Amino acid sequence: MPLLRIDEPGNADHKKPMAGTYQKDLQYAKFSAYGFLKNLKLFEPFLILFLLEKGLSFTLIGTLYAYREIMTNVLEVPTGVIADALGRRSTMVQSFLSYIISFLIFYYAAGFWLLLLGMTFFAFGEAFRGGTHKAMIFEYLRMKGWQDQKVDYYGHTRSWSQRGSAVSALIAAAIVFVSGRYDVIFLISTLPYIVNLFLMLSYPPELDGEVHTVGSIRQSFRVVWQSFKMSLAGQEVFRATTNVCIYDGFYNAVKDFLQPIVKSLALSLPVLIFLQGKQRSAVLLGLVYFCIYLMTSQASRRAGDFAARFATLARPLNLTMLTGFILGSICGLSYLYSFDLAAIILFTGIFIIQNLRSPMSVTYVSDTVPCEILATSLSVRSLVTALYTAVMAFIMGVLADHLGLGQALMILSLGLIALAPLYLVKIEPHPKTCTDTPPMDQ
Repeated sequence: MPLLRIDEPGNADHKKPMAGTYQKDLQYAKFSAYGFLKNLKLFEPFLILFLLEKGLSFTLIGTLYAYREIMTNVLEVPTGVIADALGRRSTMVQSFLSYIISFLIFYYAAGFWLLLLGMTFFAFGEAFRGGTHKAMIFEYLRMKGWQDQKVDYYGHTRSWSQRGSAVSALIAAAIVFVSGRYDVIFLISTLPYIVNLFLMLSYPPELDGEVHTVGSIRQSFRVVWQSFKMSLAGQEVFRATTNVCIYDGFYNAVKDFLQPIVKSLALSLPVLIFLQGKQRSAVLLGLVYFCIYLMTSQASRRAGDFAARFATLARPLNLTMLTGFILGSICGLSYLYSFDLAAIILFTGIFIIQNLRSPMSVTYVSDTVPCEILATSLSVRSLVTALYTAVMAFIMGVLADHLGLGQALMILSLGLIALAPLYLVKIEPHPKTCTDTPPMDQ
């Protein structure tokens, strides 16, 4: 993915963010619309149920998730080179085309190998998109002189993504309710992505960033490899990178396992018994995900206010991470003893914490890591997250098949709590020694 330079004052530490002073202009509306349309992935609330209906075990589902994450990062360098040659807007168009092809493959897929092909095209879409849109947002903030508003601005635009997810859940539930099929939602998911494709073409050319020639492939590989080695060299940098990535990986690995829990509750409730099982679970899933994404939208929107309550971002990042893991362990225990409603409520907390953390974690890396290795840390952030996601998704699948979903979630969460001393970051801010922030891809 293309790199971005952001010039900002060298503050010695990340203190309380100021209240938003940016303008909600036309480009702000476009950034928000992008997030809203991007998250109209109608299949998401039903993906695991769709895969289970195809006859896949939890282990194979975990394998698909792990494959998607690994492929996304294997493709990071070649798609990044293409992005440098095409510019950010054209890169995003390529991303949406890859997503659309993947949705069509999922619609027609009948077995594991076609599903694997669908995941491959989905990985292409993720790799092309990566941090490209974040880079466009941060470039716009630089152009406007609003660099100190990153948490608040990004949190507000990201809240529209969560609203899109909320609307998506209701639309998907209605489609499954009427059609009685999961595969149809993949076909309809192509429509908002086609609209987003044209929206991206309306972005101003100034957000394309510096365009390079494809002849820089060898140099690009060399830069990424050096960045990877440097990011793992220092213990403090490793802690910072792991802290912002470990919860992302946990969330990505477990979030869709909410679906079987909601289905279990739907089939046990003495209501809507005149409906078929798939219709009952569709109604409850739609309502649950709608409520969850309304709450996560507010969480993302208020991330700046939440961060302002602390002297540095390290404390809320540590606090929210541990809280999320604790919720995961109690959620697994609740589901183990058939307290499905309690498990759903606790699972909701995992979603909320992820969306509260995301704007803070992006800013923490860009503001707290020493300037001389900032680009390095950011360039491998998505790779580290994907590795954690792949490992945890596979572990979840295997444990769920052999021990049950509740035990799997509980064991994974408790294991992450036990390992917490390895990635809790220091409360003291790391001093910055330069006035120019190196390139970054997130």
